[in-house]
Amino acid sequence: MQRITLATGITFVRILLIPVFMVLMSSSLRYGDTLAAVIFGIAALTDSLDGYAARIRKEVTRFGQLVDPLADKLLVTAALFTLVELGRVSSWVAILIVGREFAVSGLRIVAAVEGIVIPASCIAKAKTALQMVAIVALILQWPFGDFLIGLATSITIVSGLDYFHKARQLFH
Repeated sequence: MQRITLATGITFVRILLIPVFMVLMSSSLRYGDTLAAVIFGIAALTDSLDGYAARIRKEVTRFGQLVDPLADKLLVTAALFTLVELGRVSSWVAILIVGREFAVSGLRIVAAVEGIVIPASCIAKAKTALQMVAIVALILQWPFGDFLIGLATSITIVSGLDYFHKARQLFH
């Protein structure tokens, strides 16, 4: 059995913060949205922190490589579904973003079976950052939140198309 590395521990903290975030979003606490935004922001920042910890400590593991992107997808999906439920984002936006995540994850699994590694691209990293900022803006009901989620959705689609274009050899 492998020991849990610092990076994996940080990833688990991100996963454990998801229900806390969702409870705060669904609560009627006076500053529930603000607290939810803080929890979401902390969880989002752990994405960079766990990768940094794994690299600097030379503790990159297959388990971590699997769980880290899963944690990101769980966080974004939970946030989007909660925002849909609260009427702050359209369901079609959530479906496009979550659908892209499933499609790209499936593509990466197929590629891995073929011995092909498809690393995260720069546009995918920008997509993730923009999604996180847009979600915080929607949580806090900032006036430009709709613009940001629209931009994030567009970049999400472009990023997904980019992954499929780069993996086109899998379809021949």
